[in-house]
Parts: sequence; structure tokens; C-alpha cells
Amino acid sequence: MRELTRRDVLAACKGGAVFASGGGGFYEHGIEMGNAALTLDRVKLVSVDELPDDAIILTCTAIGAPAGTTDWQMLGKDYIKAVQLVIEKYDGKIVGVMTPQNGKSSSTNGWLPSAALGLVVVDATGDIRAHPTGKMGALGVANDINYHTIQAVAGGKPEKGNYMELVVEGTSAKTSKILRIASDLSGGFIAAARHPLTAGYIKKNAAIGGITLAIELGNAIINAEPEGPEAVFKAIARQTKGEFIGRGKVNRKNVKYTDEAFDIGTIEVAAENEKLILHVMNEFMAIENGHGERLSTFPDVIAAFSTQTGKPLSTNEIEEGADVAVFKIDKSNVPLSSSVKDPTVYPEVEEALGIQLYDVAFGKAKQTANPS
Repeated sequence: MRELTRRDVLAACKGGAVFASGGGGFYEHGIEMGNAALTLDRVKLVSVDELPDDAIILTCTAIGAPAGTTDWQMLGKDYIKAVQLVIEKYDGKIVGVMTPQNGKSSSTNGWLPSAALGLVVVDATGDIRAHPTGKMGALGVANDINYHTIQAVAGGKPEKGNYMELVVEGTSAKTSKILRIASDLSGGFIAAARHPLTAGYIKKNAAIGGITLAIELGNAIINAEPEGPEAVFKAIARQTKGEFIGRGKVNRKNVKYTDEAFDIGTIEVAAENEKLILHVMNEFMAIENGHGERLSTFPDVIAAFSTQTGKPLSTNEIEEGADVAVFKIDKSNVPLSSSVKDPTVYPEVEEALGIQLYDVAFGKAKQTANPS
């Protein structure tokens, strides 16, 4: 167990911005929420091994399209309220919170409720990188009809009549769909708390040490920043065992917001020797070259950086004509949770994108663009 610091807030958001894979929330929001937590009270990061197997852990997150294309509002009190709503409905004691993914703000998702409600932050994630659907960070309960969950959301702008609070109970698959609709109705991005699970279950199903990985990567970035973008790129590649697979100008961007709170489409980069096509569903989910050959597939970490600033870019920050560097970390170099190895969480994303993911990622199909 250790107390988190303001340096940890900065590092978690900078490292999380790489793992965000084009999504994962908003950097300034993550900094604000993390620092607000430390102002409110001490925030303790614990290994799941430090907790008894029957300790209950709750996932804190945000639901919606993180590309900044909607008029959303989430305040610190909304994160706290979402957790309180679950606590009120849950018949037992919740001792800790965790995040379903790393990201620009999602790495610090649970820190404020932790400080406000006397909970610990558990050093585990539902996925090392950011992902578009709740199922992909649901620790294997996404389509388990025998698991009865409680999920809650809070957020939106009261002055526009968009603020809402909602608590739903049932299977993860059905309740998650309801919350995504609520996210859209509230303005496209909403605070959420979900899935009370035991520490024993978390040990077997989560990406253990996920927050520490983000903080360590963030510290490497902070140390390299005074030397400029190229030093940052080298530090990131060295820290993560990742690789930059191409640089060039964005020559086409076609990403649209849907009423299910997703940003879906493609971004094309004219790299040095070949065209790179990045498939987007809130986050970068795959990279193909101009011949339709797959170069990277979720759950690989996929990121795009500004070559001028060295900063990882969210999909909304990428504009046609921008110079970017495309980066990936192979899934073999990050811990994988049960969520991303579950074939049942992929079909809706594959249908939305029109490409295969699971079979390509896990060796059941050729590295080609079109589904068979």
C-alpha cells in the first residue's frame, strides 16, 4: 500500500494517455479529478493481494464517446454519486475501487470516490488500454447470465435538462446497453460505477498492476520531455517494448458520432512507404496498410502522436493535414484480462467496424481486412 501523490496524478494521466489508444477520456479532466481527490483526502493504492479474497471491489468509469464531439458535463461529485448509488443498493460492504481501463482520465477514475468515501484504489484494470464497450473491461461477466450486477450513472448539464441519475440491476449485457443510452441522453459522457466483485475474482480476471504500469510509463515520459518529442518517443518505446510503425500526414478522416455514444470511422495516414488506415470505435481498434493487410489489432495498444509536440492524440485532436506518428504495443507485452480474451465481447464491435478483431488477434484468421 502507498499513498498517491500529485506526481502520480500527472504520471498516471500521461502514461494513461498512451494506453488511451485514441480515447480513454480527457487529459485535463483526469488531472483535475486526480488532484481534487488528493485535496479531499489521502488516496491509497493497494495491490489486490493485500486484500482478503472476499473483499468487494467496485469498478469506477465513464461511459460515452471520448472524442469531444458532444456537449457533456461530468463533475467530481458525479463520480462520487455513481459509487454512492451502487453502495445504497448493494447488500454488503465495498472496500475498494478500480478502473476498467487506462486512459487520459480513466486511469484516475476511482481516485475521487476513494478519497470521498474512504475506499482504497486497487492496482488493477479491466484492460490495460482503453476500449469502446463496457463488455471489454467487464472482467468476464459481460455475457454471464448467472451474474446479477448493479450499475449506476450520474452526470449531465442541469441547465439543459440533461442531468440524470440511474441505477439498474440485471445481467451485465442488458444493463450496459441501458447505461450507454443514458450516456447519450445526458450529453454523451457520464460517470458510472458497476460490478461489485470479490478481490479473489479480480486476482484471476483483471490486468494486475495496471495503474502502476501507467504511472511508470508516465514518469518515463516526464523525464524525457525536456529533451523534446524524439526523446519522448524513444522513452515510450523503451518502457513499453512498443514500436513506431509509420509517420506521415493525415490525408483523410471519416469519424462520426452515433446515438449509442460511439465515435466510429477511419483515419488514413500517408506514411513514408505505405498508407496506414486506423479503424476507430471511440479508440483505435486496428491498423491496416493500403493493401488490406492487418498490422495491429485490439487488444494491442495503438496510439497516434503529434510529431511536433510528442503528445498522444485523441481521435478528436487528429485533423486532416496533421503530422502524426503511429505506434503500437503488441498484446504479448501487456497483461491481458479475461475481458479481452472473451470472444463474446467482440461481435458488436466487429459489426460496427466491418472488420474482424478476435479471430485476427488470437490467431484464428489471416491478417486481412475483410471478415470471412
